Amino acid sequence: MGYGRVVVTGIGIISSIGIGVDEFWSNLIAGKSGISAVESFDTSKYENHRGGEVKGFNPLDFINETKIKNTGKTSQFGIAAARLAIKDSRLSIDSTISGRMGAIMGTTMADSQRLEEMDKVWIESGEKEVDPALISQYPGNSISAAIGFELGLKGVVSVIPTACSAGNYSIGYSYDLIRMGKMDAMLAGGSDSFSRVAFTGFNRLFAVAPEKCQPFDKNRKGMIVGEGAGVLLLESLDNALNRKAKIYTEISGYALSCDAHHMTAPSPDGISKVIKKAIKNSGIDPDDVDYVSAHGTGTLANDKAECQAIAEVFKERYKKIPVSSIKSMLGHTMGAASAIEAAACCLAIKNSMVPPTINYETPDPECDIDCVPNRARKYDVRVALNNSLAFGGNNACLAVRKINS
Repeated sequence: MGYGRVVVTGIGIISSIGIGVDEFWSNLIAGKSGISAVESFDTSKYENHRGGEVKGFNPLDFINETKIKNTGKTSQFGIAAARLAIKDSRLSIDSTISGRMGAIMGTTMADSQRLEEMDKVWIESGEKEVDPALISQYPGNSISAAIGFELGLKGVVSVIPTACSAGNYSIGYSYDLIRMGKMDAMLAGGSDSFSRVAFTGFNRLFAVAPEKCQPFDKNRKGMIVGEGAGVLLLESLDNALNRKAKIYTEISGYALSCDAHHMTAPSPDGISKVIKKAIKNSGIDPDDVDYVSAHGTGTLANDKAECQAIAEVFKERYKKIPVSSIKSMLGHTMGAASAIEAAACCLAIKNSMVPPTINYETPDPECDIDCVPNRARKYDVRVALNNSLAFGGNNACLAVRKINS
């Protein structure tokens, strides 16, 4: 069986800087911050109180009212982003395509808020008072299952829980399914809603900045916890051409690797290896890369290690390649992060515009890349790489390119 080409024909975004591709992109290139005071729960006992929460999200815009009670917020985000991607692509899901179309989603926390609710009721009122509906919403597989059920998808439906790299993993797996002829179209991405567990965990790791995320800045103080969802509609090139779909970009390849080094500390060697593998698997040359969407969390260790890896891969070119972190605007959206960043890569190519790294104030000699400081830049992007680096050393790098390249 030969391998077919895979393209992106739809984008759906739920984020702290916008719902839908147009609002998201306009605010992204404007350098708008989505960081605000946390409203999901009381943070008075924490040292930090800010996060990248989604404002103005109404699940009734995407889900029937009768289903909302049985759908956790992470799944709601996932359904909403999937519907937006379908709408953007103008794909009609009929009986012909439904059996050849699926959904692969990534996540870190899934609907962990439901577990928090169960624990609270159990402790305060006893186990018999726990709503059974909460139990069915907690497992991570509920995200893709909810999307499949909502849209009538009968193909491959699964969840990949590789934390901060999960979105890229999901896009990569979906790409494989289509190019090998097993599926005609896939909804691929990631979703995570704001979680007390994640907020507490990162605060206890002393990895959270008090006010703002400053990737690559000498005085960076850490990451900011965020939430959201990003979904790409992937199709075989033949399918997209047959229905005369608009095409954002082509997926040219991806790579995965494990550092086998440390549960939380990144390895420059592991990062450089996954970037090199993605370049090789895509059939491109390092000199072809025009833009890198960095993992760029704003922590001291991550940013330094990622910059070292970029320098190792691109040699004397590394200071000339635009490398930005949109987490400076969104915060770290966990399992949604690399999916939203993949969407940003597609839009950067489509619009010949590179998003900025905001909050950049003081250069760091150990992060001497071109981080596109504070302002978006008009730039002809033909090939973009999307880095994602998760706890446990689970790395993924996705390559996308202009369809005519």
